[in-house]
Amino acid sequence: MPAPVPLPAPLGAPLATPKPGEGVSAPADAVPPKIRVHSLDFFYGAKQALHSVTLDIPAKRATAFIGPSGCGKSTLLRCFNRMNDLVDGVRHTGRILVGGQDIHVPNLDVIELRKRVGMVFQKSNPFPKSIYENVAYGLRIAGVTHKAALDNVVEKSLHRAALWDEAKDRLHESALGLSGGQQQRLCIARAIAVEPDVILMDEPCSALDPIATAKVEDLIHELKKEFTIVIVTHNMQQAARCSDRTAFFYLGKLVEYAETRTIFMNPANPQTEAYVSGRFG
Repeated sequence: MPAPVPLPAPLGAPLATPKPGEGVSAPADAVPPKIRVHSLDFFYGAKQALHSVTLDIPAKRATAFIGPSGCGKSTLLRCFNRMNDLVDGVRHTGRILVGGQDIHVPNLDVIELRKRVGMVFQKSNPFPKSIYENVAYGLRIAGVTHKAALDNVVEKSLHRAALWDEAKDRLHESALGLSGGQQQRLCIARAIAVEPDVILMDEPCSALDPIATAKVEDLIHELKKEFTIVIVTHNMQQAARCSDRTAFFYLGKLVEYAETRTIFMNPANPQTEAYVSGRFG
């Protein structure tokens, strides 16, 4: 089997202009895109989950994917770090670029991609290790062994995840002893310890109480200063509070994509208005 190769140099040719009606709009504030999706069709076997999705996700902003269950939003999220590759029988057409680089070139180093595009799941999944070792795990895998370097990154990551004050006196205790909200923030600390470009969040607050949810939402506001964040959520209020841009999906199609204020206050598509106002979905 051929050895993995590094991600290629950014492609020079621009993507083709989307066709009318494809549901894409350019970022209004001219922030360069971190992720570009062009004419993406995605299939689970014979079932098509995404239909000709085209959109640009701006760097160092929070972008929310909303829509009813089964609309394709989590499928698209998992395309960005190729988590869907773990499912048998999947295939796609179209292109996805992260930082200007095609993530589907042959012999791509997928482990390196997932380091650059971290993920936080719906249910917190700390390793059965200490708090310290959870955060240090990615660095150890990368070959970092110097204790001072590990200590520095662990402390910095826990600060960035707003967990340091709660965890600093119990770093060598099991992460499983943390509350659900603390465990989710620990998973965020673990993700950012390796300095990714993008953080994907798949309904990160769905299992949390309102107080823990508020802490994670505050954290998203802070993290988007340094990272590009894409969040899937069923909670309309959360999308409105947390995101700069929102994409509404229905039956695998991108219906509308715009500034979050526009989506919730003045959507262009009647279907979007019906969904965000609670009339269906």
